[in-house]
Amino acid sequence: MNDQILDVDLLAFENGNSAQRRAVVDGVVRSLATGFVYTSHDLSEDLLDTAYGMLREFFEKSPEVKQQSTVVGASGQTGYTGLLVETAASSDKPDWKEMLNWSTDIDPGHPLKASFPKAYPDQVLPEAAVPGISEVLYRFHDSIADLQRRFLHIIAEGIGCHETFFDDMVADGPTLTRAIRYPSMGELPDEGHVWAAEHGDINLITALPRATAPGLQVKVNDEWVDAVAPDNGVIINTGIMLERLTNGIIPIGWHRVVAAPGYTGERYSVVQFCHPRPWTILSPVPSCCTPENPQRFSALSAANALDEVLYEINLIETARRVKS
Repeated sequence: MNDQILDVDLLAFENGNSAQRRAVVDGVVRSLATGFVYTSHDLSEDLLDTAYGMLREFFEKSPEVKQQSTVVGASGQTGYTGLLVETAASSDKPDWKEMLNWSTDIDPGHPLKASFPKAYPDQVLPEAAVPGISEVLYRFHDSIADLQRRFLHIIAEGIGCHETFFDDMVADGPTLTRAIRYPSMGELPDEGHVWAAEHGDINLITALPRATAPGLQVKVNDEWVDAVAPDNGVIINTGIMLERLTNGIIPIGWHRVVAAPGYTGERYSVVQFCHPRPWTILSPVPSCCTPENPQRFSALSAANALDEVLYEINLIETARRVKS
């Protein structure tokens, strides 16, 4: 098993010759034994700067102003989620973070929205509190979604599928962007909380283009390793749905976010969870099932998989696993 997070070049895969493409695929497959990989990108630095600046402006508003963007019944799929709510499935202590969540609206008449209204809530962003933020955050979301779709081409080849294998699966999927503010640990109301306890994401892949402070750690061979992307790099990690589709060949990227000893500042990051359409059946692809690696997972819909995890992480308002 590889025990290092590797740095690969998405653009070399897209623009290189067959040998360069193969080298990128091999690097991604080896690195994803950890559940994580770093990749170069062509995202607009101006867009990242603007988005992070406006998000900081929002999180610096008063609690009363931020609460105006809370959406009752959205289960963290849009709008604001306050401090000490989301709770890792491995913990009974809520995470020390607050969040702003958004996606891209789809046509109101789309059958996905009719069949899965919880996955496609009407989007709520704090436009009144930070004028212009909606347009910027929607552009941010679409840029990262395009990067994730392109990166999935590499993974598809790595598991023996055509590079477009995931394209239809993620088209109009409920991919979710989440801006997170981790306050200073010195402001904790009681002990036992961390920024984000150990967990695996539910989706296919997650992208993290930037964080304002260290803190992300990856579990490799039962040890915690700091994950810091190179300059002009994006951190990609794998989720539960990808593990099911690949029959465990690509494992979940287990991780946590913890403040370094003595660090008294706060931390901002924005992550994007790439989801398949809810009606996708998560059943291992044939190329990942062999006599040496027989099928481990039964078929499960993406919608049902997401609902179960939303309950486990304490985001279902009417069924809180951990009471605040």
